[in-house]
Amino acid sequence: MSGSSAQSAALVQDLEELVTCESFSSDLEAVARSAQVVAGMGARHLGARPELLVIDGVTHLRWTFGTPRVLLLGHHDTVWPIGTLRTHPWSVADGVARGPGVFDMKAGLVQMFHALAGLGSLDGVTLLVTGDEETGSATSSKLIEDTARGLTATFVTEASADGGALKTARKGTSLYTVDVHGKAAHAGLEPEKGANAGVELAHQILAIAGLGSGGTTVTPTVLSGGTTFNTVPARATVGVDVRVETLAEQARVDAEMRALRPVVPGTRLEVQGGPNRPPLEARMSAGLYTLAQKLAAELGLAPLASAAVGGASDGNFTAGVGCPTLDGLGAVGGGAHADHEHVVLAEMPGRTALLRGLVEATLGRG
Repeated sequence: MSGSSAQSAALVQDLEELVTCESFSSDLEAVARSAQVVAGMGARHLGARPELLVIDGVTHLRWTFGTPRVLLLGHHDTVWPIGTLRTHPWSVADGVARGPGVFDMKAGLVQMFHALAGLGSLDGVTLLVTGDEETGSATSSKLIEDTARGLTATFVTEASADGGALKTARKGTSLYTVDVHGKAAHAGLEPEKGANAGVELAHQILAIAGLGSGGTTVTPTVLSGGTTFNTVPARATVGVDVRVETLAEQARVDAEMRALRPVVPGTRLEVQGGPNRPPLEARMSAGLYTLAQKLAAELGLAPLASAAVGGASDGNFTAGVGCPTLDGLGAVGGGAHADHEHVVLAEMPGRTALLRGLVEATLGRG
């Protein structure tokens, strides 16, 4: 077997090991089992066991070599409930791997380990693999920020955008719940004695939807309210998803959400939530993307494209603390969170080499 064939086979073997260990974010025991598998794989490739950091029951992993300068960042949890392997089994056919989490983002973890295994020295490198990215990183956000603060660069091995494009900008996210408190009354006998929370919610939904501007989207999502057909609703609620390109826009929307005022007499508003992830602004990735383009050409890879995406990742946190961040360095394929999730295996060696080159160059060894 040639060297390139052996490398490809090793990548696929490791990918199968991770995919066949299910790691649904909401099943903390499954996430803990997955962490042990990831730890073992990392130990084989890097020659060291990680710290296992359990925060509110969620298991994260971190390797630190020397004085950190470069962070490689990923997550081992997935959106797929335990048992999904029965309906979406691991498979390889026609150069494509399939299975729950194969694209988002277990192939990225495999590429991370193989990239670093090829370095002469790991001094200056930190790896952080979190266990709750898919549910908003509630337990890991501070860990990510503390790990990235003051470093030279963060490379995120989340899956690529369409066609293998790197993710050079990600929108920041904010999440809100708006509760309307009204007053119940009989809808037939004396509706005038009530304060209709449902009608008030309708006013608020229109006001909230109007807060979007340019690249900022403000989207009312989950709605609920009322108890019975013949009762004026005393309570109604809407969830709000916000996506922004800049910190300034995130602050503007936050201020306007908190400035909402009721229209229907007798009702009261309660706004909860706020910014979840800051944006990864294009300026935070520009230098690293230029470097990646140069390295791709030197490695004989296809020219790299870039993409600005609405979805957020843990790279938003690293950019938010001022660490230059390049995202989307993981698998080439598609179908994240969908039945057709897949990875193009032929792309894995080249993406691994690109990541290795980025780390070497950033550490001054390229």
